[in-house]
Amino acid sequence: MKNILKRPIVTEKVAKQQDKGLYAFEVERSATKLQIKDAVERMFNVQVSTVNTMVMPSKPKYRHTSGGVVAGRTSVYKKAIVRLMAGEMIDLYDTNI
Repeated sequence: MKNILKRPIVTEKVAKQQDKGLYAFEVERSATKLQIKDAVERMFNVQVSTVNTMVMPSKPKYRHTSGGVVAGRTSVYKKAIVRLMAGEMIDLYDTNI
């Protein structure tokens, strides 16, 4: 079985939502909601209430160098927003995914 959870997504918006029991993870593109739920429950020993997923599209990025501008694109990835049962929490800084 391949690793379903790739990394936690830690942004200001997600940090504010953690008080409500919401956590965000970058996940394998082929993973289903049930697989994501099982992976989070096994890895962090918590109870998951709901899982919402979305595929984040590629976006253009530009970098200025001494030779001019280098254009590129970000990668497409799948993001999962996981809501935990009331009273549950995950310490993202104490684990290694």
